Amino acid sequence: MNKEQKLSKGEMEAEGNESYEYVLRLFVTGASPNSGRAITNLKQICETYLKGKYLLEIIDVYQQKKIAETEQIVALPLLIKTIPAPTRRLIGDMSDTSKVLRGLGLA
Repeated sequence: MNKEQKLSKGEMEAEGNESYEYVLRLFVTGASPNSGRAITNLKQICETYLKGKYLLEIIDVYQQKKIAETEQIVALPLLIKTIPAPTRRLIGDMSDTSKVLRGLGLA
């Protein structure tokens, strides 16, 4: 079962994210072209390689500044993989599939 929504950290914990093999947070800047590409590319990668095993949270830093501050965001778009360990951070529009797969520990 996959679930893709915009959730706060508390809501993610309440949802029981431990039932997902991959928990991903994609930080974007509104409707910018890079953000749109990152969302599209990451959704395609997740549906191809992680179908049914992931939770993807998309966070617009313009709307949720506190989360961005907490995560110490320095560049966007930024993908943070929290589960499985170790935590990994990937910057960019997620167009390099092999790089994203390595970051997720799939290659």
